[in-house]
Amino acid sequence: MKDIYKILEERILVLDGAMGTMLQRHKFTEEDFRGERFKEWSVPVQGNNDLLSITQPKAIKEVHRLYFEAGADIVETNTFSGTTIAMADYEMEELVYELNYESAKIAKEVADEFTAKEPHKPRFVAGSIGPTNRTASMSPDVNDPGYRAITFDELRIAYKQQVEALLDGGADILLVETIFDTLNAKAALFAIEEVKDERDIDVPIMISGTITDASGRTLSGQTAEAFLISVSHIPMLSVGFNCALGANQLTPHLEVLAQKANFGISAHPNAGLPNAFGEYDETPEQMAEQIKEYMDKSLVNIIGGCCGTTPEHIKAIADLAKQYKPRSPLTPKGETLTQAYN
Repeated sequence: MKDIYKILEERILVLDGAMGTMLQRHKFTEEDFRGERFKEWSVPVQGNNDLLSITQPKAIKEVHRLYFEAGADIVETNTFSGTTIAMADYEMEELVYELNYESAKIAKEVADEFTAKEPHKPRFVAGSIGPTNRTASMSPDVNDPGYRAITFDELRIAYKQQVEALLDGGADILLVETIFDTLNAKAALFAIEEVKDERDIDVPIMISGTITDASGRTLSGQTAEAFLISVSHIPMLSVGFNCALGANQLTPHLEVLAQKANFGISAHPNAGLPNAFGEYDETPEQMAEQIKEYMDKSLVNIIGGCCGTTPEHIKAIADLAKQYKPRSPLTPKGETLTQAYN
């Protein structure tokens, strides 16, 4: 298969849209989430979307297929909450390896199908590594600012297990995404580097933070530039932002990355901001019109969608991306940001 770093220099790659938005259409019940195998599980499991890779694999496969048909080059595995830390909510810590492995395997099967049909347009699987529901650099207790609900080492161990399973299942890329606390992300990156060393392999890494409000900072207080500097010691395929904001609101933060980064730039914004019911109203046409600004300004190498986006959104984005060249030049693989700040 053609090297993804080479492809990134030739064209803008398209990432998929929201998994959760698509799964909500099925209106799965508690029984659907449990399936036969978890019929007697002692706690409720509805809402544990990662579990559907085991109990409703056809639905997951269909979502991947729809995104590839819409023009996506890369789909994300159904593993956003695939750590022992997040799975503790469902008392399913011991299932973490299987959940990640099966999710990657399902996505890879669909990717291989499409690559076989269109060898000129190889399809890739990004192992989705979410932020967990704990934060390593902030206290969850306002009365005890020094308290931490998790340690760096606990995060590293959990992420390492997830990374190993994603790679075993066939993930081509590892995507550390929706980063609201950079210390959590550093634990994930440390774990990835450990696995790479142990297995003597090289894996393309995508890193995607999330700007949480109009102040232009992550939840742990970093600006776009500070976030970039914090993670740029790791050689990566791309750095970017996703979630929290719509395409328009992300533009200035992508401009900062595009000016400073020696890597590819990625963006997968929400379909606008949620309405009073928590739903996303932005149409594919409206979203594509805003994303056009990224391409007119040569800001991105990888573009997709987050919350509220569907195959229709991804098709509109993919049709647009075909008309533009990717941001360039990219620094040769393996270099970091250090020289930019010398």
